[in-house]
Amino acid sequence: MTFDRTAQSVPPEEIVRLDDPKSGLRGVIVLHSTRLGPAAGGCRFRPYVSEHEASLDALRLAEGMSYKNALAGLPFGGGKAVICEPAAGYDRAALFRAFGRAVASLNGRYLTAEDVGTSVEDMLHVSDSTRHVAGLPARPGAPGGDPSPWTALGVLRAMEVAVRRRLGSDLRGVTVGVQGLGHVGFALCDLLHKAGARLIVAEPRSAVAAKAAVMFDAEVMTSRALLEAKVDVFAPCALGAVLDRAAVRGLQAKVVCGAANNQLATPRQGVELAERGALYAPDYLVNAGGIINVAAEYFGWSEEEARERVEGIGARLNEVLDLADKAGTAPHEAADALAQSIIAGKRVTALAA
Repeated sequence: MTFDRTAQSVPPEEIVRLDDPKSGLRGVIVLHSTRLGPAAGGCRFRPYVSEHEASLDALRLAEGMSYKNALAGLPFGGGKAVICEPAAGYDRAALFRAFGRAVASLNGRYLTAEDVGTSVEDMLHVSDSTRHVAGLPARPGAPGGDPSPWTALGVLRAMEVAVRRRLGSDLRGVTVGVQGLGHVGFALCDLLHKAGARLIVAEPRSAVAAKAAVMFDAEVMTSRALLEAKVDVFAPCALGAVLDRAAVRGLQAKVVCGAANNQLATPRQGVELAERGALYAPDYLVNAGGIINVAAEYFGWSEEEARERVEGIGARLNEVLDLADKAGTAPHEAADALAQSIIAGKRVTALAA
């Protein structure tokens, strides 16, 4: 996986290296910005090729979290933790307790939670060492637990807006290609199926793909085939950088709206999508449901308030698309500009209400 960090990217405030040989913990915490509050962002755990690759991933993900939290109107800055999964046997509980100690050493400047490769159980082990963690088991009637359903709901609301603007219809009968059936992707398929969409899915785990085929009457393709399939909406829900130059060139979808972070391999692909007449819903805007749930858990908001904020993601996308149309820019450029103005204190947005 390769990313292009452009000159426009804002450098992080702090990079914390993770190195605990006893537990096998290796990785990085990136605090991109704390201007709006503690740097908040999940902990990703996967087998990276190198620590350099892990660091690049963390840097871009942390910047995306700064923008995501700003547009979501949350009292959070942006951060991210990336842990390299050890190649040999290891004690997972001990590793995440060690990670918790690293989080604790930052004295509340970073709040962690689940991300790709981590779970509620992992966050429980983190909580043995620090209180600056969310994504813990939910109490009855309160936010918490697995944030995936909230992320999926936000993506659905954004997709409804994007499809209405670009295709002039609701989701019934619209063909959606969902790439990646992890917790969020599978939950999104469930919501889309209930909304009457036709589904084509791509998932390397054959058992999961077969389950989706049965439950949602979905057609199954490879990820490469899905990129060029005749779909109305392409929903990337796997890892980032899927929309590179070649993918954009072959894409037939008129709407791109999914849960994956950092879908654009470079910012140029956002411009290329617009030039091809495809409406791109900026990923860090539409996938904010999970971090909204994290904020609700951390600050003690009610489930009703959390749901209202997640349901409002469609309105936030509408605002960004209106700004893009008015300025004659691509949606990702409008989203970046709005987020940067909020972080700089130059824009007090009604979205924070």
